[in-house]
This record gives sequence, structure tokens and C-alpha cells, in this order.
Amino acid sequence: MKTKESFKQRLVGLQGNLLSFAYQLTTNREAAQDLLQDTTLKALDNEEKYVDNVNFKGWIFTIMRNIFINNYRQTVRKATVIDQTEDLYHLNICQDSGLATPEGSFAVKEISTAVNAFSPEYREPFTLYLAGYKYNEIADKMGLPLGTVKSRIFFARKKLREQLKDYAR
Repeated sequence: MKTKESFKQRLVGLQGNLLSFAYQLTTNREAAQDLLQDTTLKALDNEEKYVDNVNFKGWIFTIMRNIFINNYRQTVRKATVIDQTEDLYHLNICQDSGLATPEGSFAVKEISTAVNAFSPEYREPFTLYLAGYKYNEIADKMGLPLGTVKSRIFFARKKLREQLKDYAR
């Protein structure tokens, strides 16, 4: 009975530290308090699994971190859109393409014109990057070193940003 009380006392003593850590993870006060509550409940539910010679603080913080990671993964899974159409058309379009307004349509044309004006050494890796390829895939496809691909994409983005600075909000 004495160890059960000391477990709860130690857990209560860490509440301030746990709340600070939860806030660092979530950057939201309400979410941090929810995470603290979930962690406390999970620790109390698993009290019998705690071994006395193990670092108590580390054990509790690991529980909190794991709960945060699991919640984050669950949120990402819920936000994933699954295209049910036969031709998978919706997977290949941007959800907010900017084409809904005349200004947006004009901006897209200007961006395309600016990208097409790049020399092939910058245009090709940049368009592949925009199409969703990863740096290493672009490097393999073009037969270039990874660092070269990264720098060309960086400079293409920088040049595009300079050319289209009037669109910055």
C-alpha cells in the first residue's frame, strides 16, 4: 500500500513538468492539458507495469511522448483523402489550384511562363520537384549528384520568388 501512495505522489509531483513538456509537443494550451490528462490516466492504469528500479520520470515522459505520437498519426490518417473515382483524377490535382478566380488563373499562367523560361538545367529538376518527385528520385532520373539537384531546385525557387515578388502578400 505504501508503494501505491508513493507512485501517486511522484506522479502528482511531476504534473508541472509534464504540462510543460506537453505544451512543447502540442504548442496549444488546451491540447497540452488533454495530453497531460491522457498521460496521467495511462500511467495510473499501468501502475502495476512500473518496475521500482526504473527511472520514474523517464517512464512517464515516454508514455506522454508515445501518446502524442499515436494521436498525431491518427490525425494524419483521418486527414488523408482517398480518391474513389475510377481514373484517380483527383489525386493529381491541387486541392486549391487558384484557378477559381480570374486573378488566380492569370497568376498560374505567369508562374508557368516564368518556370518555362528557366534554362533546361534548372527547369527539368524543378518541374520534377513540383510534380512530387523526391530529390533522390530526380537525381537518379537525371543522372546527377543529389547535391546538384538540391542546389538547382533551390536556385530555381529563389529565381521564381524574385520574378514573382509582386504576388507576395
